[in-house]
Amino acid sequence: MSKVSTIEEGAAALGLPLGAAQCAQLSAYLAMLQKWNKVYNLTAVRDPADMLTHHLLDSLAVIPPLLRQRASVGEASAPFSVLDVGSGAGLPGAVIAICCPQARVTCVDTVAKKAAFQQQVALELRVPNLRGLHARVETLNQPHDVVCSRAFASLPDFTRWSGTTLAADGVWMAMKGKHPADELAALHPDIRVFHVEQLVVPGLDAERCLVWMRKITSKGGVTEGEGA
Repeated sequence: MSKVSTIEEGAAALGLPLGAAQCAQLSAYLAMLQKWNKVYNLTAVRDPADMLTHHLLDSLAVIPPLLRQRASVGEASAPFSVLDVGSGAGLPGAVIAICCPQARVTCVDTVAKKAAFQQQVALELRVPNLRGLHARVETLNQPHDVVCSRAFASLPDFTRWSGTTLAADGVWMAMKGKHPADELAALHPDIRVFHVEQLVVPGLDAERCLVWMRKITSKGGVTEGEGA
């Protein structure tokens, strides 16, 4: 079975309707990742089949929940901004940009070669809503509607380091493996976890979950929109 067919099947299993052009872009992204990884060591995962499941399909699994969250606040098709913190090779940021043209995605990483790869993906695959940025997230202050991470840091560190980049009514979306009970308990009191959901990744026999968080307002309430 071709990579494109596998991607199409994986997206269908996730309930994510992707067009042929998007599946082709995702396949091309995977090919770029395999090519660059031989020289720049972007990821420890080397096997192409593992890259497909552990990276691409794993990232695809967050898109239906992301779109549901946007719909829950009445913004199902409206443009929105995403900051992918510690994005590495653009996971999940590049995948979100390809699948959600309404999202303006910035992938930030402290490693220059990884930010350069993200920029090359945007250029070579013609993904105009994707940008790679070489920086530390703590130095950024432009607000984003969604600030996400995938195996980046503990939840307390992630939210503390990226706090200045989250819009007042924005949400944090953290991809985790097992349910991070200890990390949740250690979160700052000003952060409210409003949803934790299990993810099922096609072809991957491993625990995955998505943690959704918001800032608590100075008045003691939470920002509007509770669904995800």
